[in-house]
Amino acid sequence: MPFYGYARVSTKKDKQDVKRQIFDLTAKGAEKIYQEHASGMKADRPELEKLLSRLKEGDTLAVTEVSRLTRSLHQLCHILEDAEAKQIKLICGSLVVDYTGAAATEPMTRAMLQFMGVFSELERNLTVERIKSGLANAKAGGARMGRPKKTVRDVPENVTTLLPDYRAGKFGKSEFARKAGISRPALYKYLKLLGEK
Repeated sequence: MPFYGYARVSTKKDKQDVKRQIFDLTAKGAEKIYQEHASGMKADRPELEKLLSRLKEGDTLAVTEVSRLTRSLHQLCHILEDAEAKQIKLICGSLVVDYTGAAATEPMTRAMLQFMGVFSELERNLTVERIKSGLANAKAGGARMGRPKKTVRDVPENVTTLLPDYRAGKFGKSEFARKAGISRPALYKYLKLLGEK
């Protein structure tokens, strides 16, 4: 029977990778591993959706821990119901929920997985609260949030070089942007910085 794995991290590939999860899932016996870079709270994760729709009776789905599968208790309960309906085996770390064949998962095992789901969601919510609190404190202390404000010094040299010809009416904004190799919205921002209308 097919043995699938699912590996997920929240941030982009250049900040986090799924190598450790892939190594662990391969060691457990996963033959095909779906990978994703997305928040565990998101309901619409394409790779997870593709994997869940592919599962059939007797298949196995493994994750290294519950939080890799989801950080939403609601979604976890939905996945458990789906696993039971399709009669698959779900492995979350060392916890196995087996609905294959005549196997009957003990209510305590399912409850343990749901408890893990509660704590996974709680951990995520506490992290969000800490970030919000830290940003609020930094803002109250006078720290600037967001990207630094652009100044005239940020205007590219090719824009300032072409500016006299634009002012002389030799070409319009579209050609100006094309000659400068930038988009029209970027050109508008630079012109505004330079006091142009």
